[in-house]
Amino acid sequence: MRGLVTVFGGTGFVGRQVVRSLARQGWRVRVAARNVGRGYRLRMLGDVGQIEVVQANVRDAASVDRALDGAEACVNLIGVLFESGRQGFQALHAMGAKTIAEAAAARGVTRFVQISALGADAKSPSKYARTKAEGETAVRAAVPTAVILRPSVVFGPEDDFFNRFATMAGFSPALPLPGGGATRFQPVYVGDVAAAVAKVLADPACAGRAYELGGPGVFTYRELMAFVLCETGKRRLLVPLPWPVAGLIGKVAALTAIIGIAPVLTADQVELLRADNVVTDGAAGLEALGIAPRSVEAIAPSYLYRYRKGGQYAAVPEGAF
Repeated sequence: MRGLVTVFGGTGFVGRQVVRSLARQGWRVRVAARNVGRGYRLRMLGDVGQIEVVQANVRDAASVDRALDGAEACVNLIGVLFESGRQGFQALHAMGAKTIAEAAAARGVTRFVQISALGADAKSPSKYARTKAEGETAVRAAVPTAVILRPSVVFGPEDDFFNRFATMAGFSPALPLPGGGATRFQPVYVGDVAAAVAKVLADPACAGRAYELGGPGVFTYRELMAFVLCETGKRRLLVPLPWPVAGLIGKVAALTAIIGIAPVLTADQVELLRADNVVTDGAAGLEALGIAPRSVEAIAPSYLYRYRKGGQYAAVPEGAF
């Protein structure tokens, strides 16, 4: 069995798959979570005693340091799609990444994987993208050998993208298209992201590099909404929204975060949607890691069927593209 790797943010959608992938590769895995109760099932992803869950909060440097005790490697997956209370972009993406990286460096950890995001940019109008870029900078300053992974929209059975809009299509007469729905995406399967984490952590040749992770297909926002409607057997209007209107709706919708309900859209997400979310030409990606990316068409129907009338017994719809 390999050494110990501490995974911050391992109880989330991507984190659970990363923990599974690392356990299969023979790592001992310590999941550091703010709420340890969310990680009680993770122990079943490995052999007896292979996976443990400990409490740690990135706003508490001492707890972060304890979580890294004895670790040979570290993975930081902490991130949020919208701000809520103390769970803000600056606190988690920037300062949280800095705290983890500096604690890892102090303990001599040189194998470090930082999960950032495609489109991370210090000059972006989106606070999400700016703080992701700040986190990258802080990690590289503390651990120069760190590997940066920048995935596009991540999809899979428990994703917050296709599932969100499939749910919306169940009760809403229309799906909005901010900016007309022309923004391009390159969705990447969560299992491929997890495989990439395990690969770069084990391969010394990946040290200090950055990888942009995207799937094999590029789609517009409109095409992805049409795909959701096709796979769920729903007939709904696709309504283009001018950017100012979308931003206003995002500001209002974001108020639901105050009462703990995930907003359908926020003003910051509208800013993100103004720029394409695709892999840069010539950038190293999944193929450079020897991973054949799986497509939206091959994976998403396997879980979107549950939104159809009749579920898995409903007639299989024809492809959306």
